Amino acid sequence: MDGLPHGMTLKASLLAMVLVGAAPSLAGTADETAFLAENDAAMKKMMADMEIKPSGNIDRDFVAMMIPHHQGAIDMAQAELRYGRNEQLRRLAQEIIVSQSQEIAAMRLAIGQPLAPSASSLAQTPSTTHHSHAAGGPR
Repeated sequence: MDGLPHGMTLKASLLAMVLVGAAPSLAGTADETAFLAENDAAMKKMMADMEIKPSGNIDRDFVAMMIPHHQGAIDMAQAELRYGRNEQLRRLAQEIIVSQSQEIAAMRLAIGQPLAPSASSLAQTPSTTHHSHAAGGPR
């Protein structure tokens, strides 16, 4: 596909342009190329990890599919923090990281899985206070 960064799908390129409001002539910036590559990698990993072999336990299967889904959101939010410039979207990305991490921890606990080291430390930090502030809307 002419004009697209190496390995970039037309769908990913168009989605990125819509998300960031970029004109096609701006599609080749270094930050955008890196952002789109990270997002594409996150999406591919998420989709691959969501394909599970059914275990016969609906709850475990649900968690096995939802954790990669939530991790994909975290990975995409981290890319926004690395490359995004809109402060409102950057705050939203931070909230996504916190809330999705907490939901991953809750799902693991619900089925008796151990928490990942980063998830257990997140659950013990005051970050939930920050998240509940943001739920009240912009200040």
